[in-house]
Amino acid sequence: MTRPRLSTLAAACATALATALIGPVTSAHATTAAHYSGTLTDGATWIADTPDHWNGTLLLFSHGFGPTTAADTPSPAVAQALLAAGYALAGSSYDPNGSMWALDSAERDQFAALTAFRREVGTPTRVISVGQSMGGLVNAEIARDGAGRVDGALGLCGLVAGGVDLDNYQLDAEYTLATFFDPADADALVNLGSQADGGALADRLTKAVEAAQQTPAGRARIALAAAYLNLADWAPGQQPPARRDFAGQEQQQYAWLAQGLLGFIVPARWSVEQSAGGNTSWNKGVDYSGLLRGSAHLKQVEALYRDAGLDLRADLNRLTRGADITADPVAVARLKRTSTAGQGLAVPLLDIHTTADQLVPVEQESAFAGRVRAAGDSSLLRQAYVARQSHCNFTTAEVVAGLHAVEHRLDTGHWGDSASAAQLQHSADELGLDGAAFTDYRPGRLTGAR
Repeated sequence: MTRPRLSTLAAACATALATALIGPVTSAHATTAAHYSGTLTDGATWIADTPDHWNGTLLLFSHGFGPTTAADTPSPAVAQALLAAGYALAGSSYDPNGSMWALDSAERDQFAALTAFRREVGTPTRVISVGQSMGGLVNAEIARDGAGRVDGALGLCGLVAGGVDLDNYQLDAEYTLATFFDPADADALVNLGSQADGGALADRLTKAVEAAQQTPAGRARIALAAAYLNLADWAPGQQPPARRDFAGQEQQQYAWLAQGLLGFIVPARWSVEQSAGGNTSWNKGVDYSGLLRGSAHLKQVEALYRDAGLDLRADLNRLTRGADITADPVAVARLKRTSTAGQGLAVPLLDIHTTADQLVPVEQESAFAGRVRAAGDSSLLRQAYVARQSHCNFTTAEVVAGLHAVEHRLDTGHWGDSASAAQLQHSADELGLDGAAFTDYRPGRLTGAR
């Protein structure tokens, strides 16, 4: 597929975001003793790498949104550490004939890759599913459905709230930006004709945001859209703003938007719609005042509106009155069926998330935990957080420490304090690799969930 044209800065940022989402493709590593590959019945491919001295544990890796190319590790550095420690690695491409939002086939293809590994390589003594970004959603589905096939799971920056919530809160933010800064596009946010159409829309929205940032009123309204997007207020290369530095928070949210974020998430909507067969998001009947009241950024938005001399209530009423986008119910039902997790867990799952994730907001973990709790499976779930900016921005030590916590749960039958921030930090430090920044943290509520 041809990616949409962006500005030089936005294109560079979008490329970096795509790499974070997908994870580099793995075909060979310095410590690999053997490499395997094959083709599954639906045309998807699978790969595996084994070390010289296999410890019997297989890590089944689910890659994120992007080209449907087989991968079996989050990064080359992680692969090197895991292979050196004796782990085998495997993963599939998902169905290459469909959308990059490959949830229709991903879980099935991962289980098929596991079967192929058993046939071609051998039977593991233990299987731990690992998933990153969109693959974190696949991983959560595997943790729900994989009893007897996998033993435990480790999620990395997972999109665990699912596709419907993702599309809806992104629509809320895009609708807000278009209403105030680009009204000509307010009726063109869904049912995208192509990825290129999405890219062109993203380019127009980005330019509108850049112009709006020049005035206090524009900055207040950017903060409002950022609140609906659950957008982190800590940008790369900067220190986290103080709790009441509302202007500084908006400046860093703007940095995310101006540096390519819209250039990634808007065209990605086309892939979701392509997978589901229609528009999967809606805002008709949404109370935008009520949505804002549930946001962790409420005080920031109120302060910036007050400083700009704007009437926040009038803007919220305008958004609510104009909200008339409806979804295709068949497409929504399909997306719910293929792209939702948290209805239960069959095996222990540890999710790890950065606290300032611009693509998959950390608040997704709150929505997921609530669903797991409602299913009565909270004892199987643990969530841990890393104090760092950017999507999937983990050190090798953090990933390996998370894996060891899952292994502790499988070895002992209980989590104990193995998934606490203090113990994960200690475990990561003992590895002597590249450091860690685990922190005690509790994310707020996900804004925009219907």
